[in-house]
Amino acid sequence: MSHPRKSLDPVIHSPVRFSIVAALAAVDQSDFASVRDTVEVTDSALSKQITTLENSGYIAVRKTFVGRRPRTYLALTPQGRAVFTQHLNALRQIADGKHTG
Repeated sequence: MSHPRKSLDPVIHSPVRFSIVAALAAVDQSDFASVRDTVEVTDSALSKQITTLENSGYIAVRKTFVGRRPRTYLALTPQGRAVFTQHLNALRQIADGKHTG
């Protein structure tokens, strides 16, 4: 068979993107500021990574207003949740030394 590293997703393997996806996996959705603070990145860094994740189909971005203030909400898509689960399983197999080959 093949080594579990081949199941790692290159899009979410980046530490910041992995952190974003992990934060979103724990909730149905989160607002931009909460994710930014959880992941400890700047607005611009988060925005750049969100674009990559959105273009890959892993997160959905919803923009709305609260009063007159714009608010951005982020959520994992079903595809994003599936890829995250697969990625975590591959990491666990690698860490446990469990692979067929």
